[in-house]
Amino acid sequence: MKVAFCSSEVFPFAKTGGLADVSGALPLALKRKGVDVKVFMPLYKNIKPQKTFNEYAVTKYEDVEFFFIREDNYFLRDGLYGTISGDYPDNLERFSFFSKKVFKIMKEINFKPDIIHVNDWQTSLICVYLKTLFKEDLFFKNTKSILTIHNLAYQGIFEKEKFPIIGIGWEYFNMHQLEFYDKINLLKGGIVFSDMVNTVSPEYAKQIQTKEFGCGLQDVLKEKGERLCGILNAIDYKIWNPATDNLIYKKYSKNTLDRKVINKKMFQKELGLKVSKDCFLLGMVSRLAEQKGIDILSLSLPSLLKKYQVVILGVGEEEYHIILKKIANKFKSSFSLNLKFDETLAHKIYASCDCFLMPSKFEPCGLSQMISYKYATIPIVHHTGGLVDTVVDVENGGGGFAFSVYSEQELIKTVDRAYNFFIDKKRWQTLMKKVTDYNFSWETAASSYIQMYNKVLYT
Repeated sequence: MKVAFCSSEVFPFAKTGGLADVSGALPLALKRKGVDVKVFMPLYKNIKPQKTFNEYAVTKYEDVEFFFIREDNYFLRDGLYGTISGDYPDNLERFSFFSKKVFKIMKEINFKPDIIHVNDWQTSLICVYLKTLFKEDLFFKNTKSILTIHNLAYQGIFEKEKFPIIGIGWEYFNMHQLEFYDKINLLKGGIVFSDMVNTVSPEYAKQIQTKEFGCGLQDVLKEKGERLCGILNAIDYKIWNPATDNLIYKKYSKNTLDRKVINKKMFQKELGLKVSKDCFLLGMVSRLAEQKGIDILSLSLPSLLKKYQVVILGVGEEEYHIILKKIANKFKSSFSLNLKFDETLAHKIYASCDCFLMPSKFEPCGLSQMISYKYATIPIVHHTGGLVDTVVDVENGGGGFAFSVYSEQELIKTVDRAYNFFIDKKRWQTLMKKVTDYNFSWETAASSYIQMYNKVLYT
């Protein structure tokens, strides 16, 4: 089976979030299972490929070939999608160019895919082009397309005046295809024109067909019927494993959990917090946006910080930066706010904290709770989307703490409940050992994706 995997960001080459982690790990796992997979992404500013040609560049990484579409005017920029001021105004031009060029490069290297697997709005036009611009092209005669939605809230919406940039006729600008409230919606186009849609957890696949979580596309998604499914994301244990992690203070495993306390104390010292193994240390690595629960967390922090220590790492919406900075100035001894992206600090948070905060308003899948399990850091979550599929409350025999009503009061109550568990050292040790055994490897997820590919090809 030949698969062309297309994504706007892929770890370790370019990353703004979980899309890159998935796009970096899944192709490698597919390759290990015998799939002939090639990855296509833009050639961004800081990527240093092994071979460079006129229109593309190539790097072989862990036995998978990565093809970088080259156009310096579009991709040789500091940000992937925009600046702190907002999105680049020419994102439609950038990603329609990328989507067309993928077809040209596949023909140039004579890679005739059975499946083109695209991800999110940035590559959704590939599904559209396969059924429009390339529908008569014999090279792609038997090729099918699959769209993975990592977050339905981001849809690639542009003014209709820009429609000619896409390069297809105006007849496709209608309510059944690319039109959305008199604007262009690239994700909608991907959903409609793809042969299969999946999202990154079974629960989220159900939720996005409802008005509450459908972001205006619930009816379009319902129409996919059996051609919509959810496959739970996974994590790469070569990157996320405290036994081999070179970015943390002291490596540890299930049998040496006492070393986790060493990480905690050294981390507290580095951040200028009170150094004590008995202080309840809560961590968060996240985009600082309402989706991630920053609104209710901001409201609950003044109460939590009187009793516990909190460290937050991430960037996001300016209004939350301002709110969190004010709180940080008031609680200097118990709150460490880090408004940046820092891979090393992220690893230290997972390794050093007692609990990991994920109060997401909605969550397509979430990777942080899976990572935190491996580091014996107990997740505290709002039960939604993929967090329903991966976190069972300790009271129901699981390995985390969950609340169902989205409010700051429920978040505070759940953190207090976790603390009461934490002070019972024997119970806490048993819980930490238990969660380190949870397995969310890409091997299982890759098998599910191959099953989906076969469904598209043969049914």
